Amino acid sequence: MNVEFLWEAFLTALSGAPIAVIVTVVSLVIALPAGFILALLRMNDVPVIKQLARLYVSFVRGTPLIIQIFIIYTSVPIMLNIIFTKYQIDYNIYEIHPLWYAFLIFSFNTTAVLMEVFRSALHAVDQDQLEACQSIGLTTFQSYRRIIIPQVLVVALPNISTATINLIKATSLGYAISLSEITLRTKVAANAGYHYLEAYIAIFVVYLVLCSLVEYGFKKMEVRASRFKGTLA
Repeated sequence: MNVEFLWEAFLTALSGAPIAVIVTVVSLVIALPAGFILALLRMNDVPVIKQLARLYVSFVRGTPLIIQIFIIYTSVPIMLNIIFTKYQIDYNIYEIHPLWYAFLIFSFNTTAVLMEVFRSALHAVDQDQLEACQSIGLTTFQSYRRIIIPQVLVVALPNISTATINLIKATSLGYAISLSEITLRTKVAANAGYHYLEAYIAIFVVYLVLCSLVEYGFKKMEVRASRFKGTLA
């Protein structure tokens, strides 16, 4: 094992960590509200929405993420090209940075995961509380913001933590769309001297550190959120 290159590979992998973090944060910012809204819509038993949501979740659950990446990465430019041609928009769609595709792909996947997380959490909260809130003059929005959502988050936090960790690990597939993140940068560096073992060890260590930090952060949030548990009775 080339110890010198191992250190270089670690630094290279570390330099790609900000991209993985950015993709994770942006995807969560999109997926958290989207997943919650879809979970609410699905619980309202609107036939069309319910069936579409089921198909969406089934697609995400039933197909490998790498296939979702290839489908979205190849289909979006085709659709954009049709739209731009129709409206005579002068823009080269092939100049779109892979980071934008990463935001779309990973938020699309994570939204489906979080929709099921929130749906399960909403079922765990007594729905009679909504009627009780409205009986004392709170609007539906105020009821959810002050009473329902804090309880939902307490129930959902462990699963949101798992989804976030899985999302961070999934960003390693960004190499498939030429996203210069941890895996791609380190593999490119390893190609010169065929030091793949050292490269993969470095990638392993960086992802382990990132996921451990996220897990620690969520544990702290769970402890702080635990004061709402009494309202779940």
